Amino acid sequence: MDENDILARINEFVGEEQRLRERYQRRELSREEEHRRLERLEVALDQCWDLLRRRRARLEAGEDPGEFPGEGEVRPPGEVEGYLQ
Repeated sequence: MDENDILARINEFVGEEQRLRERYQRRELSREEEHRRLERLEVALDQCWDLLRRRRARLEAGEDPGEFPGEGEVRPPGEVEGYLQ
């Protein structure tokens, strides 16, 4: 996955987030459903931003961002979300 692919996914997730909020405002979703789906989107967004930052850091260091196995993939939610714990 290259930078353009990652940015496209981020834009998709942001659009989905906006649609969820609009549906909640129109009372098409319960608060619980909106919250549950937004949590999943936030994790997916965090994973994409993490991948983008890692790619950019490798490029800045003069390295190939996809050189090592797994470098071009999102990390598991627990790894991305749990870094402050």
